[in-house]
Amino acid sequence: MSPRTADGSAGDADYGRIGGAYSTYRRPDPRIAAAIEHALGPARTVLNVGAGAGSYEPAGRSVTPVEPSASMRAQRPPTLAPAIDAVAEHLPFADDAFDAAMTTFSVHQWSDPAAGLRELRRVTRGPVAVLTSDPALLDRFWLADYAPEVIRTEARRYPPIDTFRSVLGDVEVVPVPIPLDCTDGFNEAYYGRPEMLLDPLARSSCSAWGFVDDVTAGGYVARLTSALEEGTWDRDLGHLRTQPTFEGSLVLVLSPA
Repeated sequence: MSPRTADGSAGDADYGRIGGAYSTYRRPDPRIAAAIEHALGPARTVLNVGAGAGSYEPAGRSVTPVEPSASMRAQRPPTLAPAIDAVAEHLPFADDAFDAAMTTFSVHQWSDPAAGLRELRRVTRGPVAVLTSDPALLDRFWLADYAPEVIRTEARRYPPIDTFRSVLGDVEVVPVPIPLDCTDGFNEAYYGRPEMLLDPLARSSCSAWGFVDDVTAGGYVARLTSALEEGTWDRDLGHLRTQPTFEGSLVLVLSPA
């Protein structure tokens, strides 16, 4: 297992450094939340691993959140249960302890995704729902042309769908359409709002940007700035500004009971 940072972050990103803007830029989108709610079915007790500040935790259910980062735990509102300090690869629960389990935008942060998935399955007697990105689909997003190293970084970090199949068996992979006005600011959420990726805080909330050196990232930002100022982005991609949804890499990987 990778060593944890001073903040407690257990993956390849230090949320003590990059997590401060999450409550502003990474607000749960209700349409994505509805897809997760549907995937959880009638479960009453739900484990949420990599729970962060509580995005997508379903209301009206008994949720047990797990989050290793102290800065993310501190951002949880008082209306939500306090998160347990633990990591996905070593969950402190008995076998079959929960009706269902979920994790959102987290599995790529785990030091050993396969071990974490085995733990999710061990402690869950019902469905396991994983909101993630399919790395094979990331190049659908126009950012692949403007910031290719950011997309390559994301593709390296997200486990391929075959990893889920090898651990969880027969999984269902459900595409999740991204709405134009998505309130959860991951990279693809800005498919029709390219100006948002000129905002350094918005970029810092998309953790893949943190793996690109400052000079390279600055070059990508300059290129996008120029394309917007000169009108070439709108000439080629302006239709996306009014496209209601974008089917990119976002998927729900569902493992039944």
